[in-house]
Amino acid sequence: MKPLSIQPIPYQGSKRSLAPRICQLIPDGVETLYEPFAGSAAITIYAATHNQTERFVIGDSFGVLIDLWEMIIERPSELSERYSDVWHAQLDNPHHFNEVRAAYNDNADPVQLLYLVARCVKNAVRFNKHGHFTQSADKRRTGMKPDKVTRTVHNVSNLLKGRVELYKGDFEACIRNARPSDFVYMDPPYQGTSYGPDKRYAAQLERDTLIKALNRLDTRDVPYVLSYDGRTGDKTYGDPLPDSVNAHLLEISAGRSSQATLNGSAAETVESLYVSHGLELFDMAIPQEQPQKRLFA
Repeated sequence: MKPLSIQPIPYQGSKRSLAPRICQLIPDGVETLYEPFAGSAAITIYAATHNQTERFVIGDSFGVLIDLWEMIIERPSELSERYSDVWHAQLDNPHHFNEVRAAYNDNADPVQLLYLVARCVKNAVRFNKHGHFTQSADKRRTGMKPDKVTRTVHNVSNLLKGRVELYKGDFEACIRNARPSDFVYMDPPYQGTSYGPDKRYAAQLERDTLIKALNRLDTRDVPYVLSYDGRTGDKTYGDPLPDSVNAHLLEISAGRSSQATLNGSAAETVESLYVSHGLELFDMAIPQEQPQKRLFA
């Protein structure tokens, strides 16, 4: 089995470390894997690396992120060359990060976005209510080096080119054509991190909209897994989804919280994972009453 060694967009909140466990839930014979809240597309990359399906749909309502994915997959050389220019310019200019951030907020350049994500504090992206990138530079490091970016984006391009459809826009439109022979993985903005002064996403998602979308997937017999909320230490993010969502609730231990570390504490994170009925849950003897809840360590 190939190691998971390619991650072109290194942001806090990526499901890279959880991908091996989440992808165990993907059934055999899936035709297309949909990832409509793609972010770093960690599930797509893991599933493609391990040949779990041949076709993928990467979508996101954050349009510049899909522009970045288009460059990664279709134009990796152009991306790596431009990133190298942006990265090297910081070495003799202490104001470079802020200048790039201002330029990105004006022009939404995907290469500048990659640099900002790679260089900002703890890779913890932040946006204001206007969708502008607001996080500061991490003064302890210079961000992902150009040679690593070059190697990574070419690896991802080789892995995904010709196998991926990119979708820019609403998640429901992205998964509209999903069938029972497909699989949908969703990692939407969490209730506890989408609003207020510490906003971590460029867009929000109303809870009722998500619940109705899950109900429609159930009606169409489309299998899905949803990462949504959870808890860090004694703090719980959001309320559990209602019984009308026809899914098992698993809890996944995600280790020490990066955000807690950023804030100077050592809290552990447990993420909620909703698994549509009909998907195999390994050898766990979970009764069929709803809701279901087990710790998946």
